[in-house]
Formats: sequence, structure tokens, C-alpha cells
Amino acid sequence: MNKVVGQKLAVGLAFGSSAAVMVLELVSLRLVAPYIGLTLETNTAVIGVALAAIATGAALGGRFADVVPPHRTLGPLFLVGGALVMVILPVVRWTGEALRGDANNLVFLVLAITLFAPASLLSAVTPMVTKLRLATLEQTGTVVGRLSAFATVGGIVGTVLTGFVFVATVPISTIVLTLGAILVVVGGVLTVLLRGVQAAVKPVVLAVVGATLTLVAPRPCEVETAYHCARVVADPNRDGGRTLYLDQLRNSYVDLKDPTYLEFEYIKSFAAAINGSRPEGQPVSALHIGGGGLTMTRYLTATRPGSKHQVYEIDPAVVDLDKRELGVRTGPDLSLTVKDGRLGVRDEATESRDVVLMDAFSGVSVPWHLTTRELVADVRRVLRPDGIYVINVIDHGPAKFAKAEIRTVQAEFKYVALIARADEFSGKSGGNFVVVASDRPIDVPAIAGKLGPAMQIRDQLSGFVGDAPVLTDDYAPVDQLLTPYGS
Repeated sequence: MNKVVGQKLAVGLAFGSSAAVMVLELVSLRLVAPYIGLTLETNTAVIGVALAAIATGAALGGRFADVVPPHRTLGPLFLVGGALVMVILPVVRWTGEALRGDANNLVFLVLAITLFAPASLLSAVTPMVTKLRLATLEQTGTVVGRLSAFATVGGIVGTVLTGFVFVATVPISTIVLTLGAILVVVGGVLTVLLRGVQAAVKPVVLAVVGATLTLVAPRPCEVETAYHCARVVADPNRDGGRTLYLDQLRNSYVDLKDPTYLEFEYIKSFAAAINGSRPEGQPVSALHIGGGGLTMTRYLTATRPGSKHQVYEIDPAVVDLDKRELGVRTGPDLSLTVKDGRLGVRDEATESRDVVLMDAFSGVSVPWHLTTRELVADVRRVLRPDGIYVINVIDHGPAKFAKAEIRTVQAEFKYVALIARADEFSGKSGGNFVVVASDRPIDVPAIAGKLGPAMQIRDQLSGFVGDAPVLTDDYAPVDQLLTPYGS
């Protein structure tokens, strides 16, 4: 029986099936991001489902290899697995669109089921081909070790190619269709050779149906980037209004005709913090960590002519979208660099900026490495003695993350204030908290006079912050502090 599947073919099947599982796992993270966001918990849950599928497939594959002739099951494993891969994208996207903004757990459950089934089938391949290659007991260690090693290498290759190449260069739908098609072709050939044409008909029909549904499934993105599902939507109520969506969140709003128009309340609070801290009309040297739609660069350039801006945005596709659809033009006054914000701050000269604006998000939270005391200390180094650091923090309910971030900023800056609504201060609701920090006293009355009627600013924060922890590079459980995970 070991002659039915030669050594090279056995290695190729183990390698390819494991690579396919890892491609599927990483692609699944991008599939759910537009509907339920992308947090550490989301990543952990998807990885957990994939590992459970791998364990189940390996166990059942080994068991059935001793009961059913493996050469009869290899083809169908690839064929049915590929057909089910074709079904994942349309099922998840239709469910996500139908439940957008609600029932996130149900969307994830649908993904978990549709991911688990093909991943389990593909994970059963290695024990099947191992049984086929075992001729004598004396070969057991060599055969099992070799095939396990190549299966592991396949998983590594699938992970690296997906993370560094596939997701960054082609749409998710293309990855899913291509992966499913390859699996179906391999499975079809094996099935026909080992079992006959009739055994391949039904799975091929399922694959064709899945591919057709994938092509007509809703597309939540205008641009699929390595980090986000991005799109720009015109405001039907304002001629020049444009909203940039990243995954399921409204990231930025800009008015192409009026750069002084600010839509989001937190952006108005940003403007109030700057205008209440520095003479109006005076140019500033501003560092922006996180680009989005570059709303504040437009505003500051329009209201403070001569201002200089350095923007660090990690996603090159968002930068391209800004230039193509939001009219962003770089030049002497605006440097837009594709770079991680933490690395960007590290490259800035000491005491070189009047304002540092932190508005970088991964899903609903600030990436943890942009929240820590070490980063705050570096920002303080970059600011001039009279400069201000302004941070946008999103939190809800008990606001455990917002409180921890305030405590962290207080560990480095002498003066810290918080802008929020009254119900946010009381913990009755959540939203955007704007933290303002400086080494000089913050002019609270001046900032308060420029805030919207619903907003308040407070600099006596001990009662609000309580015993919240200081976030450090060694301890920054940002996703866990965020509600509902932190409550």
C-alpha cells in the first residue's frame, strides 16, 4: 500500500495540507475584522479554533487510517476540504452584513464552524499518509518524524507567505478562491486516480457552488489592506464630506471643501486642547502618530498657516487611499511616512515638536506598544518644554483602559487633564476620552471655553483614575482592560 503514495508525494501532501490550514487561519482573521473588530481576544479565539481543528483532525485521521484504507480517503479529504473552504467567505460575509453592528458572537460562531470543518479535514491528511508510508515497524520513527517535520515546515511556509505576501498583495476573496481551487484540484486528481470519477462529482459541485457564492458575496471593503478593511463613503448631507472606515469603525471624517469643519466630537476636543494651549493662528510643529484621514493636519494647516506636520501611518494602503480619494498632498509642510508610530517617535529629535497627537488604532484599541510609560517618556523627550501631548482613547463602562492610560501618562508628565462627557466621567456610558498632558500647567478654563456644550475638562483626576495600573512594556493588557473583556 505504501507504493500507492510515494515518499515525495506523501511529503508534498503533508506539507501542502498543513500550509493550507495556516493560510486559512490567518485569512479568517481578516474575514471577521470588518464585523467584530480585531483584538487580542479575536486573534486568540481564531487561533484556538484552528488548533482545536488540527487536534481533532489529527486524532480522527489517525483513528480512521486504522479502519478505512487511507488511499480511499486522501482524495476526498482534499476535495471536500477545498469545497468547504470555498463556502467560508460567502457564509461569513452574508452573516456579517446581516448582523452588522450586532450579534458579534454569532458572527464569530459562524466563522468558527466554517473554519473548523475544512481545517479538521486537512489536518487528517498527515496521519493518513503516514499510515500509507509505514511498511515495517522498524521504519516507524523515521516515517513519522519526517512527515511531521514536513507538515510543520508547511505550516510555517503558509504562515509566512500569508502574512508577508498574500494578504498584502491580493484581496482576501482571491486568496480563499485560489486556496480552495488548489485543494479541489489536488483532491479531484487523487480521488479520480484512487477511487474513480464518480466519487469526485458531489464535492466538485459543492466547490463550484461555493466559488459562485464567493464571487457574488458582499464586499465590505473598497481596499483590503494588510491591516484593515478600508473604504471611503461620501456624506449624503454634506457635499464635500467623506468618512473613512477602517474595518467596522468610522475612523475619520474630512470635508474636502472646508478643512476647518470638524465632525467628530473627539477631533473638536483635539482642536480645543491645542487652541486653548497655544495662541490661535500661531504655526505649530506637530507630530501625528496614526494618519487615518489626516483631519487634524488639514485643520491645523488651515487655521495655523505655516504649520509643519510629520505623520507616521503604518498602513501604506491607507496612505494611498488618502492621496487618491481624500486629496492629501505631501510637501514641505507635510511629511507622510509609512512607519510604526513607536519607531517614528524614536527617530524624532529631542525638543522638536510643539504638539504630539496620538490617534492610532488597531480595531477599537490603541496598539498596546503605543500606550506604555516607555512610549510616553519618549514623547515627552520629543516635546518642547511648553508642548502638549494629546491622546484619543476609546473605552466604555468602567473605562479601565482609559484610567490606566491616564495613570501611565501621569507617571511621566506633571500636568494631565481629561476631556470627556459628564456621563463618561461617571461611568454611565463610554466613547472617546481625550487625554491632554504637558510639563507646564494646562489652561483648563481656556480649553473649556473652546469645547462643545456637552464636553467637560478636568485636571483633578485622582478620584476618576483610582488604583488603575501604570502600563509598561512589561505589562500592558490593553485588550483585557477594555470592556467587555475588562469588566
